[in-house]
Amino acid sequence: MYRLEFDYERPPLTSNQRIHWRQRAALTKEVRERTAFKAEGIPAMKACTVSLTWVVNDKRRRDADNLVPTLKAMCDGLVDAGVVPDDTPQLMHKVMPVIVYDPDAVAFMHLEIEEQA
Repeated sequence: MYRLEFDYERPPLTSNQRIHWRQRAALTKEVRERTAFKAEGIPAMKACTVSLTWVVNDKRRRDADNLVPTLKAMCDGLVDAGVVPDDTPQLMHKVMPVIVYDPDAVAFMHLEIEEQA
């Protein structure tokens, strides 16, 4: 299993954002490129399972569904890095994002990639 850590205190892309398409495209590009850069050392896989965890340090109510656009951009970055040929369901199983409370942590996200046979 491989783990990529991101210093995002909040998800850069959410389902509830109402921003201009150009700003959204720039954020998507940044997340994809950052993920591809961090994934450069991961060997190519035929298929994988990907899960995103957001570690938060307060107990505000949050909806895990809102993280899906960030997860999607990260998965595209894995494809850009050559980890898997495509992010179709046959090649990449995307697990619903999870939000974990840790009062001692600085908020961050991590993406776990596990090779599937």
